[in-house]
Amino acid sequence: MTVGVWAAFGRARTGRERGARRSDGRGQFLGHGREPRRAQAYDGELGAAVARAQKGDEAAFAVAYRLVQPGLLAYVRGLVGDDAEDVMSDAWLEIARDLGRFKGDGAGFRGWTATIARHRALDHLRRQRVRPRPSALEQDVLDLPGPQSTHDQAMEAMSTEYALELVGGLPRDQAEAVLLRVVVGLDGPAAARVLGKRPGAVRTAAYRGLKRLAKQLGVESVTDEASQTLGESK
Repeated sequence: MTVGVWAAFGRARTGRERGARRSDGRGQFLGHGREPRRAQAYDGELGAAVARAQKGDEAAFAVAYRLVQPGLLAYVRGLVGDDAEDVMSDAWLEIARDLGRFKGDGAGFRGWTATIARHRALDHLRRQRVRPRPSALEQDVLDLPGPQSTHDQAMEAMSTEYALELVGGLPRDQAEAVLLRVVVGLDGPAAARVLGKRPGAVRTAAYRGLKRLAKQLGVESVTDEASQTLGESK
């Protein structure tokens, strides 16, 4: 990603938007305060919590829920809008039911839960006989995760209504690719598995999405290096 795209997002962040976060704390990613953090930073803690939860530790399951729910809710909200919480309730029932069958680490758990959440969202949309509405993203304001790099600027800036509205205006494949990579925190191959696509296709979708955002913001285009970053695996 170019610094220019995310710097422009940052400039769009007004004092009013800074104060628009939910007072109940749901606008704070993972419940760890205002500083945006990358979801992968918690993979070790998440993996350990899942392992304990599979042995019947309810407190550990609550930890796993706390670590992945904010990103999943934001992603599903981009698909089904105001029905996201109901959809995620169904998703978590399935996650709890099938937890013993899950095999993998923290990163794998994020991908597994994202797949379940997406399936439940698509089922909901089929019942509603409507198409996914990425534009619903503007309905929520979140602090998103990010490392100490240009991703930091991406996550911090994307917590504004304006940035979410821009992402919501992308074609569905591009919006989902950006959301899974940036909001849920999946690497390229994991995001591809959730979407049932090749990693290269997801990388291209995310790359094109960022190019569209750059054009809308009137800043430098996304570079080839950014394309590689979006598709890289852990």
